[in-house]
Amino acid sequence: MKNQLTLFAACAVLLLSLFAFVIPASAEDVKMVGTISKLVVAPDGKSATAVLKDTKSGQEVTILVTDELTLDKFKDKRIVEGDEIRCKFEKLDGKNDSKIFKKTAGC
Repeated sequence: MKNQLTLFAACAVLLLSLFAFVIPASAEDVKMVGTISKLVVAPDGKSATAVLKDTKSGQEVTILVTDELTLDKFKDKRIVEGDEIRCKFEKLDGKNDSKIFKKTAGC
């Protein structure tokens, strides 16, 4: 009985240690509110780069936008430079990929 309990405890510790190394490798999600200081839509219209000035820290953050709904808002001029934006993005491989990108006052 003691051997089974010891074996179970050793397996549990091994599994937990494996997850400890896997979790930090995932991407980091960041939420922020900021004003668009620069907006560049790619010529093919399939992506855009927005530079947001964070309202809390004052730092400028460059975000890559690829979702169709937000790109349509850029094309229709519903979102333009100077608008305040609520954004959620994922830091992955040195890029900030947008997940949510919308006006704080609504669209």
